Amino acid sequence: MGQRVDDVVQLCCQILSHDPIKDVVRNTYKGLKLAGGGVIVGSLLGGPAGMFVGGAVGSLMGGWLTRGQFRPLPQILMEMSKAEKKKLAIEVIVILGSLIWRDAAQLIALVMGNATLQQQVTATVHSYVKKNLRA
Repeated sequence: MGQRVDDVVQLCCQILSHDPIKDVVRNTYKGLKLAGGGVIVGSLLGGPAGMFVGGAVGSLMGGWLTRGQFRPLPQILMEMSKAEKKKLAIEVIVILGSLIWRDAAQLIALVMGNATLQQQVTATVHSYVKKNLRA
């Protein structure tokens, strides 16, 4: 099962390498708090113009404080523990059904050639990451 798990994780990374979704949820709130705080302080100090300036400054600070903290989904998958990778692989193998493959390259070719299967695997990975990794 170990090789199959590695093959499936490689497949997921390959599919998601073209996916623009990043690990944004955790750090979005940090930036949101700073931008909102800037708007509130700016509007109290300067009215409508202060609201604009405060929002801009808060947004810039939020962006600066969260820079470099967003990771691509394939990187998140590769950093998962063996147990988490195995759970993900089991969910994806259910989607793959009776598909038979020799190695990761063949599995990737089979799935990339089937748009429906590719979408199902992508949806399964997104669901797994949201549910189990809270990302």
